[in-house]
Amino acid sequence: MTVAAVSTVTLLVVLWFVITSAPGWERVRETYFDWDDAKASFPGIARAFVVNIKAFLIAEVLILALALLVAVVRVVPAPWMAPFKLIATVYTDVFRGTPTLLVILLVGFGVPALDLQGAPSDVFWLGIIALTLSYGAYVAEVIRAGILSVHPSQWASGRSLGMSYGTTLRYVVLPQALRRVTPPLLNDFVSLQKDTALLSVIGIVEALRQAQIDSSRDFVFTPIVVAACFFIVATIPLARFTDWLSLRAARRQSGAL
Repeated sequence: MTVAAVSTVTLLVVLWFVITSAPGWERVRETYFDWDDAKASFPGIARAFVVNIKAFLIAEVLILALALLVAVVRVVPAPWMAPFKLIATVYTDVFRGTPTLLVILLVGFGVPALDLQGAPSDVFWLGIIALTLSYGAYVAEVIRAGILSVHPSQWASGRSLGMSYGTTLRYVVLPQALRRVTPPLLNDFVSLQKDTALLSVIGIVEALRQAQIDSSRDFVFTPIVVAACFFIVATIPLARFTDWLSLRAARRQSGAL
């Protein structure tokens, strides 16, 4: 423990010395790490970051609902489900193969252009729809993998107790599947949290967009570093929780718990 702490501190000191002694460090410090610019841009970026958090929380709920539906449709063996399974397969293939940025641009500018009656026109909700469609495909595959990882004997046990296929799926298989895929699901949501910044391309003033506005107005890049700090601070707790869950799952599989 002591050796690890000493080696870590030594490495950090060496890195700090190398960076701050570089010839261009003073110019980089004034451009990216100016304290006065950081204080000036902080309130506006903090207000805009609320939009990122709001988008993340709403999209997360919608993504889980969509992904669970798609995953269940793809594993149900009933023949009459064939057309729905085909639609679910095409959906996951298309949206997993399309960059999230392109999905946001297509939905954000394409849906209003259709001029459909009742279609949302607010860019915030269009962004939510785009994130849901993009991440729903990834999360659906994670949940489907979890369902398929449950041993067939669990299905047989449920059916032997007189449960229907749906009841066995709901009360026996899905709880086990979701518990197994919780760490990778949280990893996807860490990525989602960062990708809310992509909503700036359709005109939403979130943290990154506000930082770009401040940066363009004052010709400095410190506001962008401030915005990055907001994302880092918001991401670290979720990342550590994911690590803890992964470690707990590994210990459970090894019999340590």
